[in-house]
Amino acid sequence: MSDKPNYLADFDSASAMLSALGRFLHGRDFPMLGVVPRWGMPAVKGLSAMVNRLPKFLQEQVYIWSGWFEAMSSAQLDRISEIDLSQWAVSQYPRRRYPAVAIGSSNGAATHLWAALGIPWLPQTFLVPVGRSGVHPDDPKEELEWGLRPARTVLERNPTLQLHHMHDPVQDRLMVRRMSYFRFKKLSLGDAYRAFLDQWLEPGGTIILVDCRLSWPVTDCGGRHLFQFGALGGATAEEMHRGGPRVAEYLRRYGSFRTKWDPPAADLWAPEAEWGFAPSLAQDVLSYATERACSVRRLVFEEPEAMSPLVADFHRWWNECRGLSSTRLLVDSFILMEPYWCLATGSIPFWMVFNTEGSFAALQSYLSNRVFEEIYLTLFSHGVDSIGLPAIADWRGLIEHASIRGQFIGVDVAAFPRDFAVYARYHDELLRTIPQRYALPPPLPLGQLDQFLHSTAHRYRVQWLRDVQPLAA
Repeated sequence: MSDKPNYLADFDSASAMLSALGRFLHGRDFPMLGVVPRWGMPAVKGLSAMVNRLPKFLQEQVYIWSGWFEAMSSAQLDRISEIDLSQWAVSQYPRRRYPAVAIGSSNGAATHLWAALGIPWLPQTFLVPVGRSGVHPDDPKEELEWGLRPARTVLERNPTLQLHHMHDPVQDRLMVRRMSYFRFKKLSLGDAYRAFLDQWLEPGGTIILVDCRLSWPVTDCGGRHLFQFGALGGATAEEMHRGGPRVAEYLRRYGSFRTKWDPPAADLWAPEAEWGFAPSLAQDVLSYATERACSVRRLVFEEPEAMSPLVADFHRWWNECRGLSSTRLLVDSFILMEPYWCLATGSIPFWMVFNTEGSFAALQSYLSNRVFEEIYLTLFSHGVDSIGLPAIADWRGLIEHASIRGQFIGVDVAAFPRDFAVYARYHDELLRTIPQRYALPPPLPLGQLDQFLHSTAHRYRVQWLRDVQPLAA
């Protein structure tokens, strides 16, 4: 297994989901996001509990500086390498033949699907946090100006990467005080991904393109460099760029010098930095598949949580096939997930992209016409009283839909959204709360997934396009 590049973020969706799936395929679970060795877990649990008891200002400082320790210096940006990122990604998986390999957008629901199928997923997008100071969170023009030179440093050395420089002063308000978010999208497979497919994809196997169509207004800085202000979450793209009552109240609450933001003018819509799929990679995958006589399927959805109802219902159907009669819903939040224990406890996963009102609405809609005996929910804490953040009472109302038992897993309701101990607590609390254990089932063949999709696909906002041909054909 290759060493993880020390400039790659642990707290990002792609890194965490890749790690969770890789550990699952090795037969391992995912405590503390997979970044703390077993011997260090007791100390981390103690420290995180202490942080939860600190005053708000000190809690925020811990969050800011803990993130800063993951950031790389702008003077070291010449170390970033597409080759190193890709080699680390492929090294996470056991060396054995796979009937299929997924490539593309990060998605928590899809991570559970890949685990069920026993196949790897290779991400298109990687997050590199870059340390800096002196830029106010509410000054996006200064943030863009700061990023121009560092962007050129990386892109000149990596011609197959596109940079999405993302700045979100709502959800990431604490983090962006000391860092910039540089998200890099692979525009081609590259040598490491090609070698992995050559060696470990079964002859005539299937490549699944994970194609999230979520887009966002961006500023095109030229030379494969895009600047994105805001991100998927509580505030809309319209609010981020034009303001509104919720923005004014949020900025007033945080003592900002602004009543709305003044971002650089957006001149195009592009794949969203974290979740969207850049189509250049699809062209290269299709060319590769033609060369190697592979089949290609394209999984298309407009926004990340569109996958969640399909994957949850698929697991419910699969549990019935496994002879498991109980209906237990386990609700993930962002990178707080456990593919291993989801299957080992016979639970049904529903993934939420974050903890804001869009995720609340997605879960509420799903529960509106389904009955579960048990509902367990965890909530990712980002440290900010952000726009569109539902109250704990609202979340409690959702889990009370359970006919027998509903409760939070690992959440300190008094500390949320500054519940930094949730990362240390949720895994152990999940195991204490759900005592049932089942043998892990063998990987589900693609044909059985097709059987499920044949009669149900029309219910979901997901397209499962089979036997995709190269666009030039």
